[in-house]
Amino acid sequence: MRFSFKECCFKPVADEPDIEIEGSLVHKDSEEGQILCAEKEVGRKSKTLFSCITTATQTTINPPREVACQTESQPLLVNYSATANQWEIYDFYQEELQKRTSSTKKDEKENEIAEGAEGVHGNLSLLRDFTDKSDHDLAMLSTAAKLLEYAVNENINGDIIADFKHFEDEADEFRGDKGTLLPLWEFQYNKVKSLPVSALCWNKKYNDLFAVGLGSHKFTELECGMLLFYTWRNNNHPEFLFNTDSGVMCVDIHEQKSHLVAVKWWEDDLYGNHTFFSVSADGRVVSWTLGKYELFSTNIIKLPPMDKVPDDLNNVIVTAGLTLDFHKQKPYHFLVGTEAGKIHKGSTHYTRFIKTYEAHFRMVSCVRWNPFNPKVFITCGMDWRVNIWDETTDSPVFTFDLKSSVMDVAWAPYSSTVFAAVTADGKVHVFDLSINRFEALCQQRVVSTKRHLTCIEFNPVHPIIIVGNDRGLVISLKLSPNLRKNPKEEKGKEPSTGAEVEIAKMEKLLILMR
Repeated sequence: MRFSFKECCFKPVADEPDIEIEGSLVHKDSEEGQILCAEKEVGRKSKTLFSCITTATQTTINPPREVACQTESQPLLVNYSATANQWEIYDFYQEELQKRTSSTKKDEKENEIAEGAEGVHGNLSLLRDFTDKSDHDLAMLSTAAKLLEYAVNENINGDIIADFKHFEDEADEFRGDKGTLLPLWEFQYNKVKSLPVSALCWNKKYNDLFAVGLGSHKFTELECGMLLFYTWRNNNHPEFLFNTDSGVMCVDIHEQKSHLVAVKWWEDDLYGNHTFFSVSADGRVVSWTLGKYELFSTNIIKLPPMDKVPDDLNNVIVTAGLTLDFHKQKPYHFLVGTEAGKIHKGSTHYTRFIKTYEAHFRMVSCVRWNPFNPKVFITCGMDWRVNIWDETTDSPVFTFDLKSSVMDVAWAPYSSTVFAAVTADGKVHVFDLSINRFEALCQQRVVSTKRHLTCIEFNPVHPIIIVGNDRGLVISLKLSPNLRKNPKEEKGKEPSTGAEVEIAKMEKLLILMR
């Protein structure tokens, strides 16, 4: 027999051999069947037409349940709101420190009482354990507080962060080749408003961290200096600060070991000791070696005396060195800018300068080698000029008059033909020689007319620059698309990038100007 789902009953099957199969059916007249029928009271109310029942139907069926029915239909709702600002954070720190101070005094008093019973050595061990635990707790508290401070500043500066990440000035399409600078964060430490920014340097490892040197070049304003480290995660207060007995004139962060900061880092010596160089108003270029316990200095070369100085006064009237930079591909070559307006090219292998360039009419503010082309360097000075040089020639290849004293100049890290300069009238000038060889693509005032810009530096990764003024203020600015675009390629050619391309761009300009 087979069950027919069409007619809802069993039907005999023709031409099927008889097969004995062990099934789960029990005859109702059997002893087992009677027991099952008695338990489930199926025998009296059986609706089946057959005298057999199946054991599979004798299990109980659990009633269905829903998990959603186990909770309250309308849970209680509570509204909660709170604010966290710098004052509340500061008050919390003060309360926590007072608690720890009072706890420390209490433990010290208990140790004094127990001194007679336990001895001095026992008290020292207890105090040492407590000190280690307190230092660990303070370190954890400091980390948590810093993260909280970052979060608060991120909420406050949400618009600035959005501009930094996403904003692109669409108006550049209608400006031709011109561009603009978008102000972002401002960094100001209230205790150093009387000190000008004398040096800026980005950290190559942590691209949001930069160093700020504070000090004055004027002998009438000799004051103590300061070294600050800022991150745009918190522009209200420096991450680290160090006081110095005199003004900080130059700052350089080590490229491989970003925790080391000095004047101008150089290659390590044969014994693996770190080495850096300095130049000063005494006319000496000095090499410094960082030993295990002290610094060792070596005089490399002395600047030649100024013109029209009697021979008997050469040792009295010296030429002051103001700026120093090492060659990117040949680290033993360096350039020194002087207060007499000259640029001296020297080598660590010789005791005399290789070449001298009559660069400016007044003192030189800055000199920097091009990061791509090994023959090109740039200078600026108080004679309002920015000069670009080919080291094989005696006169500048490009000269730009910026109508004010040029305080600092910097090459862009992404292009061999892009550079920016700051002037004493508070303006930032951005040039791209591959687009325009005669004038700046952007001239923008970023501080009031009463303030002077002193320093400028490009970020090594992001399209932003930082500038410092004479009141300790540092401003970050984002370059618009026109100030960081590549020159148009010929039709059918794919856009090319890389160091070789940047070298070729500058070389093409040099040939053209020759």
